[in-house]
Amino acid sequence: MDYKKFLIVRLDKVGDVVLSTPVIKALRDARPDAYIAFMVEDYAGDVIKGNPYLDQVIVYHKNDEGKSLVGNLNFINKLRSFRFDAALILHPTSRSHLLVFLAGIPVRIGYNRKSPFLLTRKIPHTKQLGEKHEAEYALDMLREIGVEPKECKLHVPLHKTSEEKITYIFKQNEIKKKDVVITLHPGASCPSKRWPPQNFVKVADHLTERHKARIVIIAGPDDKATGDEVARAMKEKPLNLSGITTVGDLASILVRSKLFISNDSGPVHIASAVGTPSVVIFGRKDAGLSPKRWGPTGERDIVLHKDAGCPKCLAHECKVGFKCLEAITPDEVIAAAEQLLAQ
Repeated sequence: MDYKKFLIVRLDKVGDVVLSTPVIKALRDARPDAYIAFMVEDYAGDVIKGNPYLDQVIVYHKNDEGKSLVGNLNFINKLRSFRFDAALILHPTSRSHLLVFLAGIPVRIGYNRKSPFLLTRKIPHTKQLGEKHEAEYALDMLREIGVEPKECKLHVPLHKTSEEKITYIFKQNEIKKKDVVITLHPGASCPSKRWPPQNFVKVADHLTERHKARIVIIAGPDDKATGDEVARAMKEKPLNLSGITTVGDLASILVRSKLFISNDSGPVHIASAVGTPSVVIFGRKDAGLSPKRWGPTGERDIVLHKDAGCPKCLAHECKVGFKCLEAITPDEVIAAAEQLLAQ
């Protein structure tokens, strides 16, 4: 492995990028003198920027420069100027493969799918089998170049601007350090991951009454309506931050939380990275979508997942009303939350 300049590439969702952060430290441990950069889409940049094991974060704006030929050419020229020796492409997309190919990076290692002819070294893609965690799949890319990782620990930095913003918001809402802060995330990227909002309301009302908890609700712009629905239905008014926080803000919210309750989603992995225990609700039974591959990595996390008996999981095209999610009751989530709060 006589490479001096590495580019790690993951143009993917926020949670997927977080699960790739162990690659950064493992590569740094193996090659302390190497130049290491990470290429990420703009919406996931906050979980990478400030990583102490990186020399450079290269942000690709898919919906800006990525929409025009001139924009892409300028970006490719920027990549070329770094003169990377090797690119490790952790998630296979034709765009990722093409960009590093056109940037003239001599060694391009990735998975054998999505225009793999653009790669110089291809490894089998078996992630759909769900035989191990996504973070371990990411580390396999290092094993391909002879690096054996010593650990698999996620890392998400806290940003000064987010720390100041969340400190101010909590102060304005009279949330004190001694308060039991419980954050809820009722949104998710698709219906097959969304536990019914009314169930989140029941859980929140119980925890507010039993523990005098201060409930914080988070949700991205696409899930703001769901977050607002939960907030309106609660007996006690929560701090509803749905649609008004950045990805960087999430780490600052979650590090202040005693517990996180969420659907299967990216913020779960941010919670794991900052050490906040989570209760995570999973639906789908397909092996490649299961908790074994996508579950939280924290030592105290609890996953709730039931098999509804479907012969085949159709995910978001479910024909039976997401029985797997319906099978998980508010009482079960409350019991898991109480277990973690008692620790």
